[in-house]
Amino acid sequence: MAKKKLKEKEDEIENVEIDEEDEKSKKKSEDLLVSREKYLKCGIHIGTSIKTNDMRRFIYKIITNGLAVMNLKMIDNRIRIVSKFLASKKDILVVSRKIKKPVETFAKAIGANAIIGRFMPGTLTNPKSKNFAEPEVILITDPYLDKQAVKEGVEMRIPIIALCNTFNSTSFVDIILPCNNKGRKSVALIFYLLTREILKERGEIKSDEEFKLRIEDFIEEKK
Repeated sequence: MAKKKLKEKEDEIENVEIDEEDEKSKKKSEDLLVSREKYLKCGIHIGTSIKTNDMRRFIYKIITNGLAVMNLKMIDNRIRIVSKFLASKKDILVVSRKIKKPVETFAKAIGANAIIGRFMPGTLTNPKSKNFAEPEVILITDPYLDKQAVKEGVEMRIPIIALCNTFNSTSFVDIILPCNNKGRKSVALIFYLLTREILKERGEIKSDEEFKLRIEDFIEEKK
């Protein structure tokens, strides 16, 4: 039953009609990592009809169909914060139960390690495990689906960064990156921007124009 409800929420997020009327009246000259139009088209700010207390501070408004809309400026700011933090780390582990292509592209581009699919118990806590890892930081795509990684990260006192939607509980997450963590285009844009900004922070590229990857390189194929 829980899996069925989660699948329904994923479909709800993927197929939502984005209401842009309020956003069009805002200034186009905002200091954002990409244009406001690009953010809106990718649905990065679309939440769900479920709003946890942990995530309420990131909600801008509730639209007519009951879905939450997250604050775009806060999302943009958190991408900057996460990028700066990750750029200072050499051993980064990205964990995702379901998302593959964006994670693989991101990990390859910045030199991170990735665990996609089932997170084997003991990966962070058992030195005898063949998958044993000792990362400086863990980046996860969903605290609910990646709860085993969260549990072990907490036990080993490894900082945890997580992409979180409005339905997520953020207990034990050190840095929350609020966003639509279910939509394909949204997740692709998140990892595209994280990759670009990390490489800039590290000095590997000097400008956005030097970044050769495209958002399309991060988009998960439909199943």
